[in-house]
Amino acid sequence: MPEAARSSGMGWGDMEPPNGSTAGQSDTCFGVFNASDSRTSAQTSITSPWFSTAFGLIGLCSNLFALCVLLSSSRKLSSQARSSFLIFLCGLVVTDFMGLLVTASVIIPYHFIKFAWAEVDPGCHLCNFLGFSMVFFGQCPLLLGATMAGERFFGINHPFSRSTSISKRRAWSIVGLVWGFSCLLGLLPVLGLGRYTLQYPGSWCFLTLLPDTGNVIFCLLFALLGIFSVLLSFIFNTVSVVTLCRVYHDRESVQRRRDSEVEMMVQLVGIMIIATICWMPLLIFIIQTVLQQLPASGRIQMLPTETQKMLLIYIRMVTWNQILDPWVYILFRRAVLQRIYPNLRPRPSIISLYPMLNPSLRRKLTTDSVLQ
Repeated sequence: MPEAARSSGMGWGDMEPPNGSTAGQSDTCFGVFNASDSRTSAQTSITSPWFSTAFGLIGLCSNLFALCVLLSSSRKLSSQARSSFLIFLCGLVVTDFMGLLVTASVIIPYHFIKFAWAEVDPGCHLCNFLGFSMVFFGQCPLLLGATMAGERFFGINHPFSRSTSISKRRAWSIVGLVWGFSCLLGLLPVLGLGRYTLQYPGSWCFLTLLPDTGNVIFCLLFALLGIFSVLLSFIFNTVSVVTLCRVYHDRESVQRRRDSEVEMMVQLVGIMIIATICWMPLLIFIIQTVLQQLPASGRIQMLPTETQKMLLIYIRMVTWNQILDPWVYILFRRAVLQRIYPNLRPRPSIISLYPMLNPSLRRKLTTDSVLQ
């Protein structure tokens, strides 16, 4: 990655506003890094326009392909539980697709045109929009992953606590609630809690990792909410996988094929693993950075060069989450798995966890496919 004009060994207290600006500029979306020096960066690194363009195109094509497969699969389903799961998955794919489309429409042109943000966007409206998009489209997949894991957890471990499975309308309502909550979170800096600022190398905006009260609160809220979503997904998915393993080893189980239960769990675990690998480094980095700066609150005007570079690297890792998510569904479908492992045997139903049920009730539940 190219070096900025200031030395990477410069400490927190040595930071000054960029371009010799006054301290008042630190209250706008400019002033967190030296924008003028970043334009001299070599284009053979992670800041290359071809790097961003390749990431954007691959992600958009992957999500568009996954969306087409999802729509095709949803027309062939009769299982209500499977349909609701596909709705959640569709919400995730649409979120990833729109996130890449919106952010790439600003970031990629910057890399080719190299426009001056202060001239094009003196009121910081474009920067606020881009920062909002980064937070909204970043938090949504984590919350949707936790929602999907929770739905499967109750469907597998407490199948008789619900009279029916989640309807399509209710599933879309839940997706809408997740979108709405993420939207409110993204609007907090616009409403006064924290602020969005231009980030190295000057092509994108994000939350501000400086130690004033509003920024610290918003950074911690964003990072802790993301970590909580990942941990919640891990707990729900772990318990659900253990439950399915118990079903498979129950010799008295009703021998009815329930491949969809396994298919959904494999996809959920894949989504969780990708989210953990891609997101946890950034979330931990945000918390670590803002907490380390607290003793120097009020004296820091600009992020150190190494912090700027590390933030960019972690954001690149997060982008892989939007690229890989659709391939989890594309590759881990039953049709694909059965081609790889043609000898897959029929699996027992989740109802086998309840062998003491009245036989007539067991037959009724099995026939009506309540647990699919």
